[in-house]
Amino acid sequence: MKLISWNVNGLRAVLKKNFLEYLDAEQPDILCLQETKCSPDQVEQLWPGHYTTYWNSAEKKGYSGTAIFTRTRPLKVTQGIGIDEHDHEGRVLTAEYPDFHLVNVYVPNSQRELTRLPYRQVWDRAFLAYLKNLERSKPVIFCGDLNVAHTEIDLANPKANTKNHGFTPEERAGFSALVAAGFIDTFREFEKAGGHYTWWSPMSGARARNVGWRIDYFLLSASLRSRLLKAYHQPEIPGSDHCPVGVLLK
Repeated sequence: MKLISWNVNGLRAVLKKNFLEYLDAEQPDILCLQETKCSPDQVEQLWPGHYTTYWNSAEKKGYSGTAIFTRTRPLKVTQGIGIDEHDHEGRVLTAEYPDFHLVNVYVPNSQRELTRLPYRQVWDRAFLAYLKNLERSKPVIFCGDLNVAHTEIDLANPKANTKNHGFTPEERAGFSALVAAGFIDTFREFEKAGGHYTWWSPMSGARARNVGWRIDYFLLSASLRSRLLKAYHQPEIPGSDHCPVGVLLK
């Protein structure tokens, strides 16, 4: 089973580039998108017939948003995490399947001046509690743009970014709490070295020079580790400032 996650930084924009070609070439069983920046009625597009699509759009137009394309209809799909404070920006979309919950997430950015860091810390705790509550009924897979590089090998210039959004001690601690709670960073099960990134600044030719950050992830409950065959990035895929990331499961 192939699962892919991609922050497309505007679905309408990437549709004009390579999105449908990518979807046709990869044929994922489940595709999770973040930062869709649209509602389904704003996309004049007939999706391939073997996919059912589900959406959680932000109340603010052209902002945030998540979507799931799936070959198999889920048992249930839920928008948000059930907390009003966190559920107006279309950031979480959960699909329940027979043997796992799949959570697609676009974690809030702390912003350049760290103006949203206090809120981000509240979010991190609430999101972890949501995941652990789901896990009481069946294992959890969650993926998306977590807006944090966890360790120094997860970004090209860690020393220069220790006080910048996406690499503050507080944000990194939020990710560490996910790991401490038993969730596995799938990519690090296979690749221990640095130099592997999922987001690059659109300025200064950063992507061509591979000066990037690893902020897009698949994590899963420890009970699913035996089903994990592969976890990978696709930095060669253009269309967004993020690249797709994926996992293969038995």
